[in-house]
Amino acid sequence: MTTEIKPLRIFSGTKALMMLFVLLPFFAFAEGGEKKFVAGDMIVEHVSDSHSWHIAGNVSVSLPILVYSPVSGFSAFSSSRLENGAVYNGYKLEGEHLAAVNPDGSVNKADTARLWDISLTKDAATILLAGIALILIFTAASKGYNKRKNDAPKGIQSMMEPLILFIRDDVAIPSIGKEKYEKYMPYLLTLFFFILFLNFIGLIPFFPGGANVTGNIGITMSLACFTFIITLISSTKSYWAHTVWMPGVPALVKILILTPIELLGVVLRPFTLLIRIFANILAGHIVALSFFSLIFIFGSLWGKVTGYSVSVFSVAFAAGMLLLDVLVALIQAYVFTLLSAIYFGMVITREDTHH
Repeated sequence: MTTEIKPLRIFSGTKALMMLFVLLPFFAFAEGGEKKFVAGDMIVEHVSDSHSWHIAGNVSVSLPILVYSPVSGFSAFSSSRLENGAVYNGYKLEGEHLAAVNPDGSVNKADTARLWDISLTKDAATILLAGIALILIFTAASKGYNKRKNDAPKGIQSMMEPLILFIRDDVAIPSIGKEKYEKYMPYLLTLFFFILFLNFIGLIPFFPGGANVTGNIGITMSLACFTFIITLISSTKSYWAHTVWMPGVPALVKILILTPIELLGVVLRPFTLLIRIFANILAGHIVALSFFSLIFIFGSLWGKVTGYSVSVFSVAFAAGMLLLDVLVALIQAYVFTLLSAIYFGMVITREDTHH
């Protein structure tokens, strides 16, 4: 029976892939309509944050706008009220940024600068989705361990345990040390799985995926700031003594050369964290969308028949790029977690250790 089912599964998967190649350009051109296609605008729209979540065609999920203004107070309403440049309750969208407007409809720059926009955007909704998924998965794994304390892992446990042990044995212990690694494990595990889930959700090309969360520099900056704050809190006197005033070095050399360089290095560490993951994830999305946009570019230049012909190669290249992005998603989650652990290990050095 097994021999008969496997070819059937392979055939079904191949047939589904062929159907994707054939039908995708039809859906693409149907969505584009007669509107002139601009590849740059399409790419920027897909990699940017948004107040709505696109599903297909003209169908999208409107997300709530939550804003506080010192002038008019707190307001909460659906982003659908601001579609197509509409003004509602004294606000409108300038691109994807909320702006306060005057009675004549012009943007009030002074009031806009004072807005506290805490709206639930597409990136924020994806973060909540990833958080809920992580809570459910680890709760299920915890219940499994409580039921089978002395038995081999099963189900969700068998999937999560190797990753947890990998972070402990190959990241935390070598970077921080056996004596002090345990108190950093909750943060390192949260960091790794959170980034990994966000990266994977961003690679799903349909709702509720597609959000470019870790390709948003504001998100990666927040993660890097958490690592930076924990690093500063964990710092020892020995670390700062060797960083600011190195023993055995002439005072003039310390003041003019070594101390400024060391302090600059302290500030640049979180910057390298946020730039690395931001640039890699954003570039992956842009390249995949660029391959996909070739369908529209050739179709607009030489007709839809040409677009349909190019679509097989365009979708194949885009699919290959998405597969590469899966590897990048794993690597970036690992690298961010590893560098965070290394930074923690650097600042909790022993009194006789020199860095």
